[in-house]
Amino acid sequence: MKTRMTELFGIKHPVMCGGMMWLAKPELCAAISNAGGLGNLTSGNYETGDSFRKAIDSTRQLTDKPFCVNITLLPSVRITKEMHQDYFQVCCEKQVAAIEISGAPLDRYLGVDAVNQAKKAGVKLIHKVGSVKHARHAEEAGYDAVIAAGFEEGGHPLNDDVTTMLLTPRICESVKLPVITAGGIADGRSLAAALVLGAEGVMMASRFIATKECTAHPKIKEEIVRRQENDTTLVLTTVDLQMRALKNELVSKVLEVESRHGGLEEILPLMSGKRSEKALESGDVNGAALAIGQSIGLIKEILSCQELLEKMVREAEEVLSAVQQRLQRGGR
Repeated sequence: MKTRMTELFGIKHPVMCGGMMWLAKPELCAAISNAGGLGNLTSGNYETGDSFRKAIDSTRQLTDKPFCVNITLLPSVRITKEMHQDYFQVCCEKQVAAIEISGAPLDRYLGVDAVNQAKKAGVKLIHKVGSVKHARHAEEAGYDAVIAAGFEEGGHPLNDDVTTMLLTPRICESVKLPVITAGGIADGRSLAAALVLGAEGVMMASRFIATKECTAHPKIKEEIVRRQENDTTLVLTTVDLQMRALKNELVSKVLEVESRHGGLEEILPLMSGKRSEKALESGDVNGAALAIGQSIGLIKEILSCQELLEKMVREAEEVLSAVQQRLQRGGR
């Protein structure tokens, strides 16, 4: 399945992994890339530029295939602007295949020279956006691709609240860059749908948690398979940093604080990144806000990354062929 996305990154399948705190590390990143997709090494998992540099080296020991790095430029208690700068410099130094930028545009956060520096290093820039205007800005600033991130996605969907079904074609008709769809993607049907809507491929994260190579505790994976599409909700809307998370006891506490207009001093301890890290390691499905998208309703089994990507592409091809045959029969 060749698209502008596979050609841009030199990968086999038009599927990439999104950024995932505490999970998108060398083992999972390499497994996805080895399976023919574009793996993701999330920079925020590392406390220093040096530890992040070592993580890139570790990933390259596990795969000789391209992979990307996520740098999320959002307000953070733990990650400073200096750390973001270090992550970016290491990516250019190590000449990773691509950087997936979430949050603020790289050119505005670190300056226009950052875009030029990435280009000189041969690093492709992808910006995850939730609106047409942000996609157009990415094109004007010199990015190589954009991700149309629908409201369904886990983590931090932008406040525009536009669904994947509408956002993808709107962005595709508005920019000439390759467009990658995210939000509600988990199987071959959603890959086929994204291609029909005009995208060159897809990005998903929640689906990769339920893989054999992911380091999340088995109880977390089992919970993802058990839950349905209505089992996620938005938190942090009152502090303008909305996040889609799995419904659980901790999330209910956060929503209760927000409902009575509680301040950050109450919310931040509940939303601690270390709390999430501990929950993913221990399997405590109620102990943290777990970033999960509505695609959870499509996740039925735990597969290896190889099995997952091969199945997705096979299903997408079968679905597209079946639709064509159905249309031909209907015309007779």
